[in-house]
Amino acid sequence: MIAARGIRVRLGRKEVLHGVDFAARPGEVTAIVGPNGSGKTTLMRALTGEVDYEGTVEIGGQDIRAAKGWELAARRAVLPQATTLAFPFTVVEVVRMGLMTGAHGDDATLPSRALAEVGLAGYEGRFFQELSGGEQSRAHLARVLVQVWQPVDEGGPRWLLLDEPVSSLDIAHQLEVMEIVADYARRGGGVVAVMHDLNLTALHADRIAVMQAGRLRAFGPPAEVMTDAILSDVYGCRLRVSAAPEGPAPFVLPHCAAPG
Repeated sequence: MIAARGIRVRLGRKEVLHGVDFAARPGEVTAIVGPNGSGKTTLMRALTGEVDYEGTVEIGGQDIRAAKGWELAARRAVLPQATTLAFPFTVVEVVRMGLMTGAHGDDATLPSRALAEVGLAGYEGRFFQELSGGEQSRAHLARVLVQVWQPVDEGGPRWLLLDEPVSSLDIAHQLEVMEIVADYARRGGGVVAVMHDLNLTALHADRIAVMQAGRLRAFGPPAEVMTDAILSDVYGCRLRVSAAPEGPAPFVLPHCAAPG
């Protein structure tokens, strides 16, 4: 599992995480939600070792500070909130970056298989910069998928650590991506995802960490933490769970990615 204890992060003079305890189990999708500035991405960056922190973060019982880079790359793949490429790489070259750092570098078929998985079959030869924002996001998801293609190996479960994986996608592709990550968890891997859409989170997460002002306000199954009282207080506005808004405005609630 991924276990974080007493995580404190300072950015400049300001402490932005205040002793957060967090745990994610293989076989589950663990979502991190909360309003802007609540510490979601900072917590994710602490879990991946991208920021200095106080406390401990372990993957499979090993402190990530003591792990070598190649050991971490073989156990977890990280999708940041945004990635900029300065050179005109083709799509398949971008995906191969994950293949080179992962545990399946000898399987040349994986980039095309991963692109098909994210709905980009046939895009291998296109230049990455020619893609739409949503297509670029899915190409980067393919990149991290090939890095940890098999959710479990003899060393144990592997992990996908995803920061807002669906933020630039239309609703159909949001559902497809969430089904991909949910399937990864069902096959024994672990997923930690920073999310904004509470409906998508409720549909696909097994457990939810609700962040508020750099602290963990609530942590548990969706039915336990997604309550009127908790969400209204955290987001600072009146929210009602399992209730359509009043008035004539239509209310769209997605149920699955399968075509009707």
